[in-house]
Amino acid sequence: MKNIIQNINKAFDHRIRLGIMSILMVNESADFNMLKELLGVTDGNLASHTKALEAENYIMIEKQFIGKKPNTRYIATKDGKKAFREHIEALEKLIQKS
Repeated sequence: MKNIIQNINKAFDHRIRLGIMSILMVNESADFNMLKELLGVTDGNLASHTKALEAENYIMIEKQFIGKKPNTRYIATKDGKKAFREHIEALEKLIQKS
């Protein structure tokens, strides 16, 4: 019997990472404040989860200044989008088997 959870990606196990990727799949990009507000998380929590996704090459982080204010923007990479789609498909298959 095939392992039905083999395509579930551990990088998306945490609800915050799942939320970050969900937002980035439907938006070209999102800045730090947008993600923080939509997910209802602290600065530190968001920063640690975005770093984890960046380490997997699932998101790209761009830092810039808008006027004199720093702005951090996040973009899902091609690899990240592919991995997330596969993760969602694996979850859907798991649910259908239940």
